[in-house]
Amino acid sequence: MALAETLSSASIQRPGWAPSRLGPVTAAALAALLIACAAAILLWMDREPICKCGSIKLWQGTVMSSENSQHIADWYTFSHIIHGFLFYGLFWLIRRVTGLPISVGLALLLAIVLESAWEVAENTDAVINHYRSVTISLDYYGDSVLNSVSDILAMALGFLFARFAPVWITLASALAMELLVGWLIRDNLTLNVIMLLWPMDWIKAWQGGA
Repeated sequence: MALAETLSSASIQRPGWAPSRLGPVTAAALAALLIACAAAILLWMDREPICKCGSIKLWQGTVMSSENSQHIADWYTFSHIIHGFLFYGLFWLIRRVTGLPISVGLALLLAIVLESAWEVAENTDAVINHYRSVTISLDYYGDSVLNSVSDILAMALGFLFARFAPVWITLASALAMELLVGWLIRDNLTLNVIMLLWPMDWIKAWQGGA
């Protein structure tokens, strides 16, 4: 209901958002359809539906494991929550700068599209092989479809959090998650982006425990 109410609500919009014309049922159906399409594409790409181990875990806390990115949540779930923060800020800024009539509901649907596109791109052979070559994740062979869908939902949760929380709490939460995850597993969203775009040997060595 929280997702549907956010997509359809016009009376509680913050300044800068246009009123939404989506009804709650339509909004929820569109969000579910987008996520289902992402899952279908990943299955068509021969991604594993669930972990090859045959079990489904709510939490997988061991990073250096073939089961990482295979279950519902893991340490990288926090990165996807931050994605939601960033998408909320991005579409809010676009609305303010351009004056486009973007509602918060439309922004969330667009965020789901972008996150879904990333999940598909992230699980292509080219990205998987690049990730394995520049990071310490030698056992990484792509996400399970279950994990990818959970990541998209985590992004939506982050978007909703940013929608209702004060800006300073959202920023503090993002910083706290980055610092905590970085300290615990020597990786986070910032380091992930750096190692994918500008690999650095000293970061790879540090992440490996050197």
